[in-house]
Amino acid sequence: MEKEIDIVCEPDMLYPGKYSYADYLKWTIDERFELIKGKVFKMSPAPSSTHQLVSTNLVVGLSIFFGGKTCAVFAAPFDVRFPKKSKKDKDVYTVLQPDISVVCDQRKIDSAGCLGAPDLVVEILSPSNNAKELKNKYEIYEESGVKEYWVVSPQDKTFLSYKLNDHGKYIPTRLIVEGDIYKTDLFPGLEINLEKVFKGVDF
Repeated sequence: MEKEIDIVCEPDMLYPGKYSYADYLKWTIDERFELIKGKVFKMSPAPSSTHQLVSTNLVVGLSIFFGGKTCAVFAAPFDVRFPKKSKKDKDVYTVLQPDISVVCDQRKIDSAGCLGAPDLVVEILSPSNNAKELKNKYEIYEESGVKEYWVVSPQDKTFLSYKLNDHGKYIPTRLIVEGDIYKTDLFPGLEINLEKVFKGVDF
């Protein structure tokens, strides 16, 4: 049996047990964290200006496309909870903050964020991302049923999309580079112009 601890204001990064969303809600420090299967992952204090520029470019484009539609676009910080069976706070062990989330089922949206898988998530890479973090998120999004997952790299000015197939597994598209336009069957009519996504990004 896992040892129960009283979480008052901050997580213990070395805690061998599993934290839940109920624990997460008790943390009062300013730092941002994500929970992946009960383990704590500390987030960067603040994204870079390049990261935020790419995020803004994408959010603006997505918001224009989804204007007047049932799907809603959310930019981080925005908690997305991924329940397994029970949706109770004490039984939810994965809470992520995708850079961008598109949620079409309005029943999943509540005052705390999103409870359940968004239809689309976008992660914008930065030098602070590590392979373990990316692998864990990929697995969470896939097993939770996120229909499409975009990985955007401002450093390389590239875009990669993963689509969920009929067997619940992600299939990658070809790598999209600046100058290309990405179209998705998930949202007919949506076009992502990579020149607009990386507009203003200069290294």
